[in-house]
Amino acid sequence: MAKKAEKRIEVPSMEQIQQERKRIRREAYYRQSLRSTISVLVVVAAVAVLVATLFLPILQISGDSMSPSLEHDEIVVLLKSKNFDKGDIVGFYFQGKILLKRVIALPGDEVAIDAEGNVYVNGEILEEPYISEKSLGDCDIEFPYTVPETSYFVLGDQRINSVDSRNSNIGAVSNEDIIGKVFIRVWPLNRIGFVY
Repeated sequence: MAKKAEKRIEVPSMEQIQQERKRIRREAYYRQSLRSTISVLVVVAAVAVLVATLFLPILQISGDSMSPSLEHDEIVVLLKSKNFDKGDIVGFYFQGKILLKRVIALPGDEVAIDAEGNVYVNGEILEEPYISEKSLGDCDIEFPYTVPETSYFVLGDQRINSVDSRNSNIGAVSNEDIIGKVFIRVWPLNRIGFVY
């Protein structure tokens, strides 16, 4: 009669058992670390989106109407606000787009621009170190112009080719349409800093 082949069960050594336990613990630790890292990144991304949407909109400049202060393809951050001063660069909605222009006159101010492009606010000539060339530009409104209450008179820094409050299509910008004011440039890196 033939003997049955005996099955040998190999019993792992104590050292092998300990190594297997370490391997399982390491895998569990890495899985937990990965889950924690992903959770933190999702929360940080959600907070960043919320902050950007509610308080600090980020815009990429398109065009050169604000040159030399802001150049094409630069990226800026706006600070949401409803209080603006002369000289602030503000972002506002116009026909589904966001335009950036500089506040020249406040509600109730009287504005005049002469043929050479000199700007007068309440009878005093405006000092404008941020522009490179004066121009009357695309203007179809009559001067002197009184800025309506709750609105602002805005101009681009590149006066010769900027469409702004001098054109009746845009006119004075209502406070409701203004998103906020530009306060920092974040791109390109060599021009990073506050915007004045």
